[in-house]
Amino acid sequence: MPSLTGHLRRAIAVAASFTLTALGPAVCAAQPAAGGISDGVVKIGVLTDLSGVSSDNAGKGSVVAATMAIDDFARDHKVLGAPIALISADSQGKTDTGATIAREWYDRDKVDMITDLTFSNVALAVDRIAEEKKKIALVTGAGSSAISNEQCTAHSVQWMYDTYALANSTSQALLRRGLKSWYFITADYAFGQALEKDASEILARQGGKVVGSVKHPVNSPDMSSYLLRAQTSGAQVIALANSGTDTLNTVKQASQFNMIQGGKQVFTPLLSLITEVHGMGLKNAQGMILTNGFYWDQDERSRAFAQRFYAQHKKMPTMMQAAVYSAVLNYLKAIQAAGTDDADAVMAKLKSMKIDDPVIRNGHIRADGKLVHDMLLVQVKAPAESKSAWDLYKILETIPADKAFAPLADSKCALVKK
Repeated sequence: MPSLTGHLRRAIAVAASFTLTALGPAVCAAQPAAGGISDGVVKIGVLTDLSGVSSDNAGKGSVVAATMAIDDFARDHKVLGAPIALISADSQGKTDTGATIAREWYDRDKVDMITDLTFSNVALAVDRIAEEKKKIALVTGAGSSAISNEQCTAHSVQWMYDTYALANSTSQALLRRGLKSWYFITADYAFGQALEKDASEILARQGGKVVGSVKHPVNSPDMSSYLLRAQTSGAQVIALANSGTDTLNTVKQASQFNMIQGGKQVFTPLLSLITEVHGMGLKNAQGMILTNGFYWDQDERSRAFAQRFYAQHKKMPTMMQAAVYSAVLNYLKAIQAAGTDDADAVMAKLKSMKIDDPVIRNGHIRADGKLVHDMLLVQVKAPAESKSAWDLYKILETIPADKAFAPLADSKCALVKK
């Protein structure tokens, strides 16, 4: 393919700065084939957001999580006798940039598996490339339910969450509190649109009502006009179908307009990660009900993992970063069990495995490529309830996988036999 220029070349170059030199120089050199391992090396790529709205939710933390998974899998950083290599790059949230990097990685750099894929538009593009190349994509960051539904592929897994799981648990919790009229402030890209769509359909089935919505560009610094529309709608709930700094800015500006504490409307970010809540501050975020796939203080296993992560990254892991750890760890386990890094064999092994680790509880991968597992309904603590900087949530409910995710019988994935 033509050589990369401009911002694409700079995005690829990021990989060099984040390659894990701790894994040793041997992983970067050509290796003789080790039993069942193509090219003599297992190479994993973290294609993430290093500079955009979700860089705090994924970004460098995702690279740290992948490093930890390799360390925990094998101290010598080998699988089936072959070295494990890790590279990373910034997709910049752009479909063409992400797709070009993925093709370069799969074709030129012989990457076996790409993970993170923070943005849904990038994830959908890379999934199609992975299918074409018979490589693997483990989507830990992007949430559009289409990834493991209408646009599912045989070589990808949506690892942590999807828009249905987020919308389903949160909307039902608020409906039970009598909050039936909703207004959406939605990021105008695949993830935001999917989140609003899934939430609206769930509300309609459960007796709720959408009274309006407004879409904003990604990375919008001024949310005032969108907040004014939501306020004048009279809706009981203002639902945020955005993410990253967009969610953070929306909540902070709503607080400045006295729309949160003492306001007549309930704010609910349908996706809000721990870094965002930490940035909002408990004074602004207290009482918000959220759905998460992982919380660092869930139990002893999650705490032990999170404390090791914090020692390296100086922040507690988000569910996206934690999902990278789980995906990389289980991918390597599947190679070990399959005796090869052949994509079809590894995917078959992954789908036969129970996924249970410091991040995921009671998980398994369905025929549609969706990893279903227990989810958490949480409420943000009041300042007086918090004992430390990252003590942010009360766990209200553990939601079993079959209640959190859309039923397989309703799937539109062509891989599901009806």
